[in-house]
Amino acid sequence: MYDQTKSAYLYIRVSTDEQKRKGYSLPEQEDRLLKYCAFNNIEVKGIYREDFSAKNFNRPEWKKLITVIKNKSKEGKSILFIKWDRFSRNIELAYEMIGILRKHRTTAMAIDQPIDFSVPESTVMLAVYLSVPEAENSRRALNTANGIHRAKLMGRYPNKAPIGYINLTLVDGRKIIAPKQPDAEIISWAFHQLVKNIHKIEKIRNMAYDKGLKCSRSHFFRIIHNPVYCGLISVKFNSEEQQMVKGTHDPLISETLFYEVQHIINTKRKVTAKTDILKSTFFLRGFLTCPLCGRKLSGSFSQGSTKKYSYYHCQGSCKTRISAPFLNDCYQRKLQQLVLSNGAIGLLKIILEDCNTNSQKAKYLHDQNMVIIKLNEENSILSKARKLFVVDTLKYDDYSELKKESLANSKCLKSELQDINIKLKSIEEQSQLASKPFVDIFKGFSSLDTANKKHLVNLIPPVKVNFQTGDISLELNGALSKILTSKKHKKKQ
Repeated sequence: MYDQTKSAYLYIRVSTDEQKRKGYSLPEQEDRLLKYCAFNNIEVKGIYREDFSAKNFNRPEWKKLITVIKNKSKEGKSILFIKWDRFSRNIELAYEMIGILRKHRTTAMAIDQPIDFSVPESTVMLAVYLSVPEAENSRRALNTANGIHRAKLMGRYPNKAPIGYINLTLVDGRKIIAPKQPDAEIISWAFHQLVKNIHKIEKIRNMAYDKGLKCSRSHFFRIIHNPVYCGLISVKFNSEEQQMVKGTHDPLISETLFYEVQHIINTKRKVTAKTDILKSTFFLRGFLTCPLCGRKLSGSFSQGSTKKYSYYHCQGSCKTRISAPFLNDCYQRKLQQLVLSNGAIGLLKIILEDCNTNSQKAKYLHDQNMVIIKLNEENSILSKARKLFVVDTLKYDDYSELKKESLANSKCLKSELQDINIKLKSIEEQSQLASKPFVDIFKGFSSLDTANKKHLVNLIPPVKVNFQTGDISLELNGALSKILTSKKHKKKQ
């Protein structure tokens, strides 16, 4: 079949599943190809071996071979392999690659399935040889998908175990996923933190990372959306229809907790960090008008030589602008001049009593005490470990790991304690409101979150703003004018 002077490159390919299924091996293929070349007096220019799928030609060794072929386009040569499924398992890409090889005076040939390209009818056999591997791949993929679908309907998780679990094979051969510590405990802790709706998701991820959960930001988001952790497995029937099946594995959290977390992260957290900064900096945007053209003022940052500066500005040709921090402070000072009227103070006292602040305070004190106990336990554990390390009872690696875990736990507990203390302080301030000579209800305006600030600005919008001096007049509607008054007016009363 080959000219005595013809040269060839040997291409040997195998994939892991083929070795298991058909017993293919690289040495066996190489041995057969070398014997074939020796028998037919074919000069072997090079041997290229790889363990890679033949779904496409994006294979490391094949790319190297093609580079060599293109650099020696003037020489007549061949690429030899055992069967056409070693060359490709995609008929469309295979024909395309055969055309490329022809341009460089190279012939692809399978020694077990020879094709005489000079005979037109031989293209029929080539189509058969190439289509069979592709059909095998398609059938195998379909069987695999059906098997995974059946396994999920039975409540089994057939894929690689998600973080927090590990794949196990039982004595009877059944494959399951089981909780893997300490990741499982940390993921459970993260869900319990999320449901409190106190911290941002990124802060909880960082706290979980400090505790030992090593995953990226995107991976953490996949974790908190994955129903596997509450014992459910999602089964898709088509692009629109899916259902949840009760899994046979042990859940890390309850279904109730999982869906509460989904409600929080899907409805209250869809805000980017950049949008948060813009809203918090320009909370008066939408309520200010340009004194020259009457347009609504926008807000943006201007890059200075050392830092960024924020301005409310007009987008018209008048180019009016004013420092955002200056105007925000002017509005805040004007707002803090408003206090409750005498009649409203009595009503507030009744409301505070109805809120049952004593029971809330008792709950927070209990939580505070529990966190302090846990902190003391962590300190005690670390102290004991340090003593064992000093007397050489505890190895350095074990001590280092224990210390790292203990410090991470203490950091999280201190953060929880800080949140509880803030709540207790808020309750204490509420209980003291009615006893003040006049109530500074807007004293804590600067510490409010952006949503509450915008709500207050909407209730008490600024009017008649002097952009030179910063003097602002506030508009009180009928209801608010009856319960709020200025400090100056209150002193006169």
